[in-house]
Amino acid sequence: MSAEVVRAGAAGAGAAGAGAAGAGAAGAGAAVAEVTLLGVRHHGPGSARAVAAALAALQPDAVLVEGPPEADDLVAAAAEKEMVPPVALLAHVADDPARAAFWPFAEFSPEWVALRHALDAGVPVRFIDLPAAQSLALGPRGGEGDGEGGDEGDGTVTGEGATSGADAASEEGEGPGVPGGTSRPAPVDPIAELAAAAGHTDPESWWEDVVEHRTPDGDVLAPFAALAEAMAALREHHPAERRDLVREAAMRQQIRAARRAGHRRIAVVCGAWHVPALAAMPTVAHDRALLAGLPKKPRTELTWVPWTHRRLSQHTGYGAGIDSPGWYHHLFTAPGQPVARWMTRVAELLRAEDHPVSSAHVIEAVRLADSLAAMRGRPLPGLTETLDAVRAVMCDGSDVALALVRDRLVVGDALGEVPDGVPAVPLQRDLTRLQRTLRLKPEAAARELVLDLRKDLDVERSRLLHRLRLLGLHWGRPARDSVNSTGTFRETWQLAWEPEFSVRLVEAGQWGTTVRSAATGKAVAEAAKAELTALTALAEQCLLADLPDALPEVMRALADRAALDTDAGHLAAALPALVRTLRYGDVRGTDTSALTAVAHGLAERLGTALPAACTGLDADGANARRAELDAVHQAIALLGGTTVDRWADTLAALAAREPHGGPATGVPGLLRGRAVRLLLDDGRLDAEEAGRRLGLVLSTASEPADAGGWVEGFVSGGGALLLHDPVLLGLLDDWLCGVSPEVFTDLLPVLRRTFSSLEAGVRHTIGSRVATGPLTAPAGGGAPDAPLDEERADATTPVLALLLGVQVPQPRIPRQADRRATA
Repeated sequence: MSAEVVRAGAAGAGAAGAGAAGAGAAGAGAAVAEVTLLGVRHHGPGSARAVAAALAALQPDAVLVEGPPEADDLVAAAAEKEMVPPVALLAHVADDPARAAFWPFAEFSPEWVALRHALDAGVPVRFIDLPAAQSLALGPRGGEGDGEGGDEGDGTVTGEGATSGADAASEEGEGPGVPGGTSRPAPVDPIAELAAAAGHTDPESWWEDVVEHRTPDGDVLAPFAALAEAMAALREHHPAERRDLVREAAMRQQIRAARRAGHRRIAVVCGAWHVPALAAMPTVAHDRALLAGLPKKPRTELTWVPWTHRRLSQHTGYGAGIDSPGWYHHLFTAPGQPVARWMTRVAELLRAEDHPVSSAHVIEAVRLADSLAAMRGRPLPGLTETLDAVRAVMCDGSDVALALVRDRLVVGDALGEVPDGVPAVPLQRDLTRLQRTLRLKPEAAARELVLDLRKDLDVERSRLLHRLRLLGLHWGRPARDSVNSTGTFRETWQLAWEPEFSVRLVEAGQWGTTVRSAATGKAVAEAAKAELTALTALAEQCLLADLPDALPEVMRALADRAALDTDAGHLAAALPALVRTLRYGDVRGTDTSALTAVAHGLAERLGTALPAACTGLDADGANARRAELDAVHQAIALLGGTTVDRWADTLAALAAREPHGGPATGVPGLLRGRAVRLLLDDGRLDAEEAGRRLGLVLSTASEPADAGGWVEGFVSGGGALLLHDPVLLGLLDDWLCGVSPEVFTDLLPVLRRTFSSLEAGVRHTIGSRVATGPLTAPAGGGAPDAPLDEERADATTPVLALLLGVQVPQPRIPRQADRRATA
């Protein structure tokens, strides 16, 4: 039998360790297992340096780290050079991948330092905490802070009902072994409590001064002893929540197991909040009672996945306890002259963004940061002082440039890497292979990718991104092209990799083992239940993603839905998406014959249903239908063929359906005017007929509101028509001059909306012409047309030929004078 001595840092004789030392006396004469508790703040660079120094001094024969015990088999991967933090342990329920949890590690995380020390020293390293399966069974944790600035040691749980960051802190989970209905402890921020006790109002600045900016010297265990004593005092006034009690019982069980395995110098790296509970070491029966009655553990799978500094930040909702991971990484990796090196990095960033920053700026910023720290009574400049100096010296007082520094450096876009040998679902392995083949490296920083679909490599890249979007993995999002091109051979994407995509890949594994097969499987499954509008979008996705095995099923479902759907709004929303999809056939070499047949069928059914569907609409309904009308008109123009002629008949029917018996008996003026304008633009009506219809609408027999809507539909989107046809402008001017003041006030919103949509130059020219006087000349009046000056016209021929790229025509033969007239 062996005894044990548990000590919190160097406080072996302190209050926290007294009970454990007494319990170990029962084994007098036996070998003593010394357990040293190293309480840390998760992702704290000062804690990481202190852990490294303590482990080097202790030389333990076993290292225990807070984390899921199921991940013990994955620890060895941390020693591989291909493993680049930040990374995270991902645990998910095998049958429900959406229920998942992450345990992140950065290079400056104390737990990561402990793992690497143990692996480099060749000593056993184990995770101790509640098993990941148990954490997932319990669901999202509620709770309070825990002494490290928000403990996430039992993972960040995702999935249904899960929350993250501050949201999770407002929920309460019923802990096992504790009766429900009892009030939970009040939330506490331990760092804020300690800072307030020390007379500081800024907890983060106080923590930086006390811990993060200090380097280990003297007794390397003294900081841990002091922190353990402080946590013990805090827990006397702020008891732990029920879930923490269960977790700590599981940790103590793991410590006892390490002692039974024969280890004599055991180092435990855990959140500082847990140190008093682990040092007390109650009886085995006590811990078994706490662990009794836990929910049944689901089958769980674990692996390593890449993580990002941005996801360690509280800015994105993940409660890791830090809001400046990039700054903490700098403090850990550049302990010598951190301020000078930081200012150099800031200068490099600003220069890359075309800000004029010289070496003198760097020197002056360092001096200013040191001066600010001295004025504020701080031992070294902290993040606040460095950012104040950067704003004043390098950014000329601009918060815009400073925001760039905060985003790129204070938070950062570092993305970790994991070796190929770690466990992964087949879909993940296939995606990794495709990323390498297509030279698409995942990066946390957002970047623009422009694809030329005339190149095979870019076509394959486009297909991959579209397939991933179909699977719900939005690594790439379509973006507006900076080049205004109407062709279909260019695609612009905005790429940004998120750690949560690892969970999405596990979820998508149910559809297939490769990206292509998974996208095909999901498309077929979606087609069976999607409505008409969603099916048109799905058909477009299948074409863009090149899924020939899924497209027939989608097209069959689309044809069935289109045949049964009688809603003109659904048909009008579906047709433009279908026709837009047809445009991709030329560049991608995709067979769109089946899609063309469905599109023509939709157009015919829509032409039949639209006039009745436009009758009796109110103002909001008319506005919505007008947008659909414009989109359908453009789509049918692309379809071509006899469908265009039938659509013209539909527009003519719309234009002729006037509300003679009241608004409910006809098509609103907005839609009738729009139909006339579309017919005019297509050459189906001439300007004279359009003017006649405008004159009828603007007659005194028409309702002013209906006439105003007609004018809005007719003029919107192309006011230049009024400039080129003075008759139309004159009719409109005469009508406005003839309405009563009361009616004019009612029409003002419509008129303002109509003319505000025109270009500024068009509005100005219309106003100038109206201000000059009458716009239409009396019949038979006006000056006669001047004769054509052929000589002046011929002088422009070379310039026109150059602009049009044609040959210059032969000179005109001058007209000869009549000989008889000159005889």
